[in-house]
Amino acid sequence: MRTSTTFCLCPVLVWLCFLQKCYGVSHHVPTSKVPITKNQTKLANGETEVHHRPKRGWIWNQFFVLEEHIGPDAQYVGKLHSNSDKGDGSVRYILSGEGAGSIFIINEVTGDIHATESLDRERKAHYVLHAQAFDRNTEKPLEPKSEFIIKVQDINDNAPKFPDGPFVAAVPEMSQVGTSVYQVTASDADDPTYGNSARVVYSILQGQPYFSIDPKTGVIRTALANMDREAREHYAVVIQAKDMAGSVGGLSGSTTINITLTDVNDNPPKFPQKNYQLYVPESAQVGKPVGKIKANDEDLGVNAAIKYSIINSEGAAMFSIATDRDTREGIISLKKPLNYERKKTYTLHIEGVNTHVEPRFSYLGPFKDTATLKITVGDVDEPPVFSMDYYIMDVYENAHIGTEVGAVTARDPDSKNSPVRYFINLSEHGDKYFNIDMDSGVIKTTQSLDREDMPWHNITVMASEVDNPSLLSHVRVTLQVLDVNDNPPEIKTDEEVVVCESSRPGQVIQTIAAVDKDDFANGQRFSFSLLSGIPVNPNFTLKDNEDNTASIIARRRRFSRLVQELYELPIVVWDGGEPALSGTSTLTLQVCPCQWNGRVQTCQDERGLLSSAGLSTGALIAILLCIVILLVIVVLFITLRRSKKEPLIISEEDVRENVVTYDDEGGGEEDTEAFDIIALRNPAAAEELKFRRDVRPEAARQCGGPVRGCHSPLELDQVNVQKFIKQRLVEADMDTGGPPYDSLQTYAYEGQGSPTGSISSLDSPGTHSEQDYNYLDDWGPEFQKLAELYGEDMDSDAIGEPFYA
Repeated sequence: MRTSTTFCLCPVLVWLCFLQKCYGVSHHVPTSKVPITKNQTKLANGETEVHHRPKRGWIWNQFFVLEEHIGPDAQYVGKLHSNSDKGDGSVRYILSGEGAGSIFIINEVTGDIHATESLDRERKAHYVLHAQAFDRNTEKPLEPKSEFIIKVQDINDNAPKFPDGPFVAAVPEMSQVGTSVYQVTASDADDPTYGNSARVVYSILQGQPYFSIDPKTGVIRTALANMDREAREHYAVVIQAKDMAGSVGGLSGSTTINITLTDVNDNPPKFPQKNYQLYVPESAQVGKPVGKIKANDEDLGVNAAIKYSIINSEGAAMFSIATDRDTREGIISLKKPLNYERKKTYTLHIEGVNTHVEPRFSYLGPFKDTATLKITVGDVDEPPVFSMDYYIMDVYENAHIGTEVGAVTARDPDSKNSPVRYFINLSEHGDKYFNIDMDSGVIKTTQSLDREDMPWHNITVMASEVDNPSLLSHVRVTLQVLDVNDNPPEIKTDEEVVVCESSRPGQVIQTIAAVDKDDFANGQRFSFSLLSGIPVNPNFTLKDNEDNTASIIARRRRFSRLVQELYELPIVVWDGGEPALSGTSTLTLQVCPCQWNGRVQTCQDERGLLSSAGLSTGALIAILLCIVILLVIVVLFITLRRSKKEPLIISEEDVRENVVTYDDEGGGEEDTEAFDIIALRNPAAAEELKFRRDVRPEAARQCGGPVRGCHSPLELDQVNVQKFIKQRLVEADMDTGGPPYDSLQTYAYEGQGSPTGSISSLDSPGTHSEQDYNYLDDWGPEFQKLAELYGEDMDSDAIGEPFYA
């Protein structure tokens, strides 16, 4: 291949083309002389065909085209040529790829390529195309399809730009020369690999002599020392970037950098003047501002913060000064009350100091300043002044009306010394317990005081001048009511006293304490005793523990709730006051069955169970009323039904015989209520036992003597039962008040006189064992019932005694 471009052909390429024409043919060598190799083919006639590697037919240099071509004609790019082209027009060239046919066109006969449009390298730097040669007659390809590139050659058509400008930067004032401020960077769209089109150089157009810039890196630095923010704060620096290394003809762009000098503490505070004057009336309130002073500082923010102080002792004792953070003023306040009559002028030496000082600027001098303030005290008509800020007085309770409690004193602080009048501020105290003498200030009682009702009284006494009543002074007076022994002690009964049925003699039932409304300086002292003048209590006794408590102790063994549930115990309590007072309190002791829970005994109260069930008293009353109403309805219903029954005997002929048979089997010795066999064994007492069916048989054993209805077993054996049965039979026949029908009453009598005797406990004599069964109480809750059964026999005498509590 041979290629023509806008440039001259290289002699080396011409030499290569010559060699290709001279040696680009094939040779046929006989097989007998030349051995067959891998690049040979043996033919049918015995000859051998040698294959040579085909040489490339396309040879060209890289194509270039200048960007931004503005000529009237199409720009010539280059020429394609094939070895097969003899110059007779038999070869046709075809171009394909990027821009083929639109941007780039080719002469099919000569192979010349032209660019029809102006190209921009910044938009597209190169184009990839494909070339192909065909035989115009046979339309067969003479050369294989080959790829080549057309590069757009750059020209300097883009100026440097600052994409992010303008810029903002800051640097501290008083910075040293060469301090870095900011770095700018310009961009150039031209090809940095071709020429100097993209080589940028920086320079300052505006901002000298304060700042400088590095021409290569674009770093801006300070060029002037000790730039003062207070003199000038803002600078506008214009930076230029020029390509072609800054040479003539290069393109340039510029931007602006707004540089601000930040503040440092390089200025001390200064008072505008050295001497000040201030007028303050003597009526000024303590803690309130009375004036202000300010020192100027040209710095900003924390660098201008000032702390004020009073450096002389005369001024610091009466006044204080604080800094207002917003206005940076020194606020002067009063620490103590002023008195024109005592001191009329004060001198204050005030100092203002920067709180934030930079050591590198210490050479500029001390960062503080002082000024003198002279304060003149003005005379004002003042209200009366009490001798004390507050008063505390005391008086005994129950003191007589008109008792003197104490006195307050006030005076006019002014030089004229006007008389003073006193009175109590009644608007704060609705109950008037005290009054005050208008002239002397003496406070007296107007009512009888009770310490237990109100131990402290607080009143406000006001004083005013006679000449100017509008000027008032107030003082707080606290009056304590002292105690006298005027309240008797009482038993503290917060909980119910419970007595266990299994209590033993000497056992502590409960420890009680006393309370007294009076106040004892050395502590309360109580003594306890039972009420005197009554018989000795056989059930309980009282022990004074001598520690303001007493213990209730059981005197006997076993209590039965069925016999007596509640006991009353009157107790007398004495206090240790002067004079000593006593009080009598009656405690109610309730008997309850107890359960063992380790070492602690807990009593169960049926009323407590009802309360724990969540039933209030009102609910229980409502339930009882409902039950009563239901019982009344049932009784009425039964009564109405009985009144409607027909008579049992309608006529005299209508006689009905009824036989009533009882086949009830006795319950043995335990069945002592349904069938009382004592009536059979003691006919003489049968009439007396009719109304004693509700008494248990063992009650007979508890009769202490000749009680009606109680007989010994010896008397029962002396009665003839057979005669008793016959007597009952006669009474049944002669009884006219019996039912109007016959009834059969059968009495089974076995007779008497058994030689073996009866083994029933009913006939056994009432003797008791001498054995002590108290040890059963120590066996635990499993044997508690057994201990109670045996304990009842031992305590029968105690139960039969009358109760005194």
